[in-house]
Amino acid sequence: MKRIRILFLSFAISFGLLLFFAKNQLVFASSDRGSVSQTVTSKVLNQATYGSQVSGDTQETVDIILKPQNGSALENYVYNTVTPGSSQYRKYVTASQFGRLYGSAAVGQAVIKYLNGFGLHSSLSNDDLIIQTTGATSKIESAFQTSIYQAKYHGRSFRAAKKNPSLPLQYSNKILGVLGLTTYNTLTTNVQKLPSSLSKSGSTQNTLSSYPSSPQSFASRYNLNQLYKEGLTGAGQQMDIISLADFNPADAYSYWKALNVSVPSNKLNVINVDGGSGWDGSDETSLDVEQSGALAPQAKINVYIGPNTDTGFFDALSTAVNQDKAAQLSVSWGESETEISQAVSQGVETPVYAQIFNLIFEQASAEGISSFVASGDQGAYDATKDAATYDLAVDNPADSPFVVAAGGTTIPFSETLSDGTNISVKNERAWSWDYLYSYFDKKGLSSTASGLADYFVGGGGGFSKFFATPRYQQAISGVNRYTALQYWQSSSPFTTVQRLQPAVSSSGSGTGRNVPDVSLNADPETGYAVYYSSGTGQAAVWDGPYGGTSFVAPQLNAVSAIINSGRKSRIGFWNPQIYRFAKSKNSPFNPLDSSPDNNNLFYTGTKGTIYNQDTGLGTVDFQKLRQSFGQN
Repeated sequence: MKRIRILFLSFAISFGLLLFFAKNQLVFASSDRGSVSQTVTSKVLNQATYGSQVSGDTQETVDIILKPQNGSALENYVYNTVTPGSSQYRKYVTASQFGRLYGSAAVGQAVIKYLNGFGLHSSLSNDDLIIQTTGATSKIESAFQTSIYQAKYHGRSFRAAKKNPSLPLQYSNKILGVLGLTTYNTLTTNVQKLPSSLSKSGSTQNTLSSYPSSPQSFASRYNLNQLYKEGLTGAGQQMDIISLADFNPADAYSYWKALNVSVPSNKLNVINVDGGSGWDGSDETSLDVEQSGALAPQAKINVYIGPNTDTGFFDALSTAVNQDKAAQLSVSWGESETEISQAVSQGVETPVYAQIFNLIFEQASAEGISSFVASGDQGAYDATKDAATYDLAVDNPADSPFVVAAGGTTIPFSETLSDGTNISVKNERAWSWDYLYSYFDKKGLSSTASGLADYFVGGGGGFSKFFATPRYQQAISGVNRYTALQYWQSSSPFTTVQRLQPAVSSSGSGTGRNVPDVSLNADPETGYAVYYSSGTGQAAVWDGPYGGTSFVAPQLNAVSAIINSGRKSRIGFWNPQIYRFAKSKNSPFNPLDSSPDNNNLFYTGTKGTIYNQDTGLGTVDFQKLRQSFGQN
């Protein structure tokens, strides 16, 4: 009798457990689920060629980004931190405080509990907005009810969740997006090397003196030397650099030594995120470190290196923001808005990818971190570098309203090219190679794809199709109005282009975030040397001349560190402040408003305006800028 009772009790318990697990599996598999957005567009997923399914025991890392709480309050808070007279002026939050105010801890813990039910390992970031989950592909597929395949698109191999991932509805509608289920990306550096067609015949450039520009000439041109005279060198400050390529730290120390720049022996701190990255793009990481370190010699540098994937990029950036070691950071990688979305001309809604990065930059602003991002090196035609289209487009994440979008100029120079063509740029102007078009034509460069690419070179600028005009740009003369000099004609789907001779002048209006914000020397013709290794065990070389807005972002990073080294509180979010300064009588900015010799292959200066889409507010007098920020 006792044995029967025990058997019956055992059966009852077993049956109950079966019902419990069945019930939970029913919940997990229920149709009461909602799709969660990936950062890869349907265009890529629909047109990709699919191969075999990824092995179920492959280890994956996936980021789930939650929607913030009190989004409008967050934006107001960010603006209040840089608004004199506000009770929140210069009062920044830590990452943990940000999480308590604007994060989604309860949602995050609930999602983690759900994921743990599939045997995954998950954690919630300090800001209570990012869930990072790791585990076998088979378990991730079960949790998201999708399948992950090997895929190819435009010659790139990647993993892709062919079916839209989903989660139970009570979680899915609280999630902004997911990174890592699909690994396709087109992130590229915003660095431009002088092409071989423009190389000086018979010249050797194996010393610093062989190159047109240097950190010292930059400091002299833009009145940074005056801050050095006041004893400001970046002491006590740290700079964060976000990159997607490995580099040799010894190269940077050799570069600074060659410049006779004295730096601390422990100046560099390399943080490999998600295992770090390979060497493709090592010149980019090297130049970011070398430029910022030379201009702010006593500031220390944290180099966050992630894999060249969407997840790696986001993790490197979010790790820096959540660690909050530095009051400034810079990014010189990006991709066109066209490539992120489907063709811009189709009017695609703002993609989750841009929203996710924008959120992290907004968090950085709330913490008082100043962010600087390269605006691109293809002039008004940013999509030529990745989408191979000729529509007007700007670069992401430079389009984020919460970063300083760094544009490019050409400084005065003159030279005689190999065929006898004389080049003379008398005044600093927007960077584009329109002044080289006659030379390119003589060389017949437009007849090949690589040659045609040389025609589409210049500082990125124009109108974002992802983000609305931010409040600090409103009521600024020149914003959302433009003058143009159109050299090229293309029509939807923008895959071909024809030269207009002569170029056609026009004017018009635009909407959205206007890019860039400021501009400094970025033309390889007036560019810099880079000292770098191309791989482990490879000898470092002097190479160049290099240019690109990749230089301007880390240079501004350094300037921020120098100014912050003389203050009690962080400068914080630059943009509302600098646009306010630009309207003052003692503006620190020099608008490049002349036309037509001042253009980025479409947008030109408009006489008398504060803002122009080819160069933003223009160039900067850093002594005046420091005075404008004040010393509190």
